[in-house]
Amino acid sequence: MNILLDTHTFLWFVWDDAQLSQIAKDTISDPNNRKLVSVASIWEIAIKVSLQKLNLGMPYLPFMQSQLAINLFEILPMKLEHGDEVTRLPFHHRDPFDRLMIAQAICEQTSIVSADSAFDAYSINRIW
Repeated sequence: MNILLDTHTFLWFVWDDAQLSQIAKDTISDPNNRKLVSVASIWEIAIKVSLQKLNLGMPYLPFMQSQLAINLFEILPMKLEHGDEVTRLPFHHRDPFDRLMIAQAICEQTSIVSADSAFDAYSINRIW
């Protein structure tokens, strides 16, 4: 199964945070699942680090490179089709990072691993 990790899910998983549900942790840990991290999450984390709203415990680049590699996470780039899907999404959710991830999940026919119940308003499968 292909899964797309929401930004908080990525961080909670790599930090082994207790806020991550057991179902989410098991799904991400399953070696049979392909784990995707949206370019939106890469960008969101960078913005929060630059605003000093997020401390990774080390510089951004080595943190992201090591965590993507160690956990066998793949970056899901933005495609024109994803942008096109965003233009058709209803505004159940206004966060631009989340809207891109929702569009990516729809286009790529993948589930999203997220605690955000606002995602349930869209035609995607949310795992939590």
